[in-house]
Amino acid sequence: MRKIAALLMFALPFFITAQKGLVRGFTVNSANNKPIEGVKIFVVEISQGAISDSLGSFEFKNLPPGVYTFRASSIGYNTAFQNEITVTNARTVNLLLALDEIFTGKDAEEVVVKGPKFVRNIESPVSLKSLNSTEIERLPGANRDVSKVIAALPGVASRATFRNDIIIRGGSPGENKFYLDGIEVPNINHFATQGSSGGPVGLLNVNFISEVDFYSGAFPANRANGLSSVLAFKQKDGNEDGLITNFALGSSDAALTFDGPLGKKANFIFSARRSYLQFLFAALKLPILPTYNDFQYKVNVNLNAKNRISFIGLGAIDQFALNAKVNEGNTDTEQVEYNNFLLGNIPMQSQWNYTFGVNYQHFGEQSIQTVVVSRNMLNNEAYRYKDLIEIPSNLLQNYASFEAENKLRMEHTYRKNGFRWNVGTGYEYVRYRNESMLNITVQGYPVKVDYVSDLFLSKYSVFSQASQSLFKERLNLSFGLRMDGSNYSKEMANPFNQLSPSFSLNYRINEFFALNANVARYHQLPAYTILGYRNNTGALVNKENGLKYIRADHYVLGAEYRTKQSSRFTLEGFYKNYSRYPFSLKDSISLANIGSDFGVVGNEAVKSISTGRTYGGELLFQQKLYKGFYAVLAYTYVISEFKDKNDRYVPTAWDSRHIVSLTGGKRFKKGWELGMRWLFSGGSPYTPYDVATSSLIDNWNVNGVGVLDYDQLNTQREASFHQLNIRLDKKFFLDKFNLNFYLDIQNAYGYKTKVAPILLLQTDANGAPLVSNDGTRYLTKFIENESGILQPTIGIIIEFATKRKVLSQSLNQQ
Repeated sequence: MRKIAALLMFALPFFITAQKGLVRGFTVNSANNKPIEGVKIFVVEISQGAISDSLGSFEFKNLPPGVYTFRASSIGYNTAFQNEITVTNARTVNLLLALDEIFTGKDAEEVVVKGPKFVRNIESPVSLKSLNSTEIERLPGANRDVSKVIAALPGVASRATFRNDIIIRGGSPGENKFYLDGIEVPNINHFATQGSSGGPVGLLNVNFISEVDFYSGAFPANRANGLSSVLAFKQKDGNEDGLITNFALGSSDAALTFDGPLGKKANFIFSARRSYLQFLFAALKLPILPTYNDFQYKVNVNLNAKNRISFIGLGAIDQFALNAKVNEGNTDTEQVEYNNFLLGNIPMQSQWNYTFGVNYQHFGEQSIQTVVVSRNMLNNEAYRYKDLIEIPSNLLQNYASFEAENKLRMEHTYRKNGFRWNVGTGYEYVRYRNESMLNITVQGYPVKVDYVSDLFLSKYSVFSQASQSLFKERLNLSFGLRMDGSNYSKEMANPFNQLSPSFSLNYRINEFFALNANVARYHQLPAYTILGYRNNTGALVNKENGLKYIRADHYVLGAEYRTKQSSRFTLEGFYKNYSRYPFSLKDSISLANIGSDFGVVGNEAVKSISTGRTYGGELLFQQKLYKGFYAVLAYTYVISEFKDKNDRYVPTAWDSRHIVSLTGGKRFKKGWELGMRWLFSGGSPYTPYDVATSSLIDNWNVNGVGVLDYDQLNTQREASFHQLNIRLDKKFFLDKFNLNFYLDIQNAYGYKTKVAPILLLQTDANGAPLVSNDGTRYLTKFIENESGILQPTIGIIIEFATKRKVLSQSLNQQ
């Protein structure tokens, strides 16, 4: 790769030409998608302007390659912005600037706001952060992984681990919901933990993402089943001027992306990605060999000025194999023992999933009707044999499960005179199947679990949210109401048992300072692994135990100050009260502590009796790109506690207390950019091993790993974690193609964090485990466990256009 990079760097000057970037776009009324004539569009950085014509269209020619902010203003409308738009020679930029009409008695005059601007959301005035595609791509240490980018925001924990578990305000990873262009996606990571939402590698291709809205509270009523966060991803449309090809080679995979027109009314974007981690891990003599593949697409069709439809797809195929030859030639005794430990307790895994969906929108005079139809499926298989010898008598685990959801959602959004009303309904038909043979330890003794479960469910919902701006838009109020139900049980079937009201308030004291508040109740259906769990006689144990929707009550109060220099300060305090959380009858702990490891969460007997709380505060300073500089400082103080079996509050596994993320960067001339991110997190609590129970030969042979002592639930704490990430980019904007070379360094000073120690067996010179004198136990020992290595990555992104043509007939010309 170094030779290729050097050759390209040498050859680039011969291809550079004087061609410059082209930007085309439309200005429309956000309430009905009608074009607006006479809008002034201004490029903030270079003081260049244009005015939209009768079709709402505008154009900027000969823009030097770079990053720009576009501001649109017109009398009678609030100013609209498109922040940090990258303009290149090879790709025409197509913008859609949607302006909100002023109806509330506010003076109907043009209000010039210097950009970039932070957009206010009436429905979610608190706990909402937005990131654009440029901010996502440049974050140091993220390697273009959207899940890692989210960790730079306030309220999100950073942990000393290689996984992408999204932990929000002390909640578990299973409390997050994801939407892609309004279509729910169950998981955004490869090697997904079934029953939770985490995984080690992000699934979404960052080339598709134009913006992500991150809600850590004040969720919209039309977004279902989340307790800690909702992430709404907006995808780009395909290029309308010609076919664009993008090739990216990163730290662990290679990706190929195509986007372009499909006739006069449609465009598309498609990508496929393949990992090469398995070759890298084998060369590094690691005991695991992961392989992942994914695809993603979007087709957007502008039927006419009033009707639009889009089709999306997302899928992954993941394989997890073991490297049985990892110890060949290895003379490091401790490393051999650790490798054997991993080989003995990590199952072989095969997983695939997909989501397909259609989103149709009809624009009326003052309204938008939306119909969303989608299907998603997860297939998860895992097995494990004693000593890796695949004979029937050695089988310790054989797990096969799938989840399939078919969804329909209909919405009507109406706007008039400063009033906005969204109302809708949803229905889902679900099938869940599980064939499990597991050997586990219950109360110190090995137990075999063997069952088959086939579960068919209907889920339904109704929701409404009304918002009103008053007193020249100084006071903004929003009230939401949602009800969910399922035919799983009699109690769940009654939607009034899952009534979820919310109320938000925003009061702008002046142009710069605002106070915000939200109070809400949310409900989440437990994971299908919990709903479908059966005992060895075939009974739905958790249904008999009176399983309920999980409930969380949110209380948030915040203040925001915005400056004239494209920056803002926010301060928020939050309190979340949990009830009806599943409580494990096997381990006598709340499942709120589980979800950050591979495998399955919730495949056991529970009762809906667990209660907990999380509370704390967040401070954010955010500087949008201004005169070449950008910065984000996020600090979170959080306490996360759930009651144990003795009815005492104890810290959860997510109780990090102090979380700091400091990100900053500078854009230089000639395509250079340097960014740095320093992050810190207090140590996470953990539960020590029950050595006496773990060392019993029958237990160890079944588990291959120590049994935790839940009488000492989360009484130990790992060391604090911190690291510095650095990213250096060099971009070349050529005639028909663009090149981006980058160096991304994770953990630049190589800090190692001490995490929970590992319990291993003592072995003799031949690697055989040592046994106690009475012959009932293995002899055990602890080894230190550290996390954190210096990880440099060299990446290359190549994008080129095969042709450039006249802009095809657009939505507003139909």
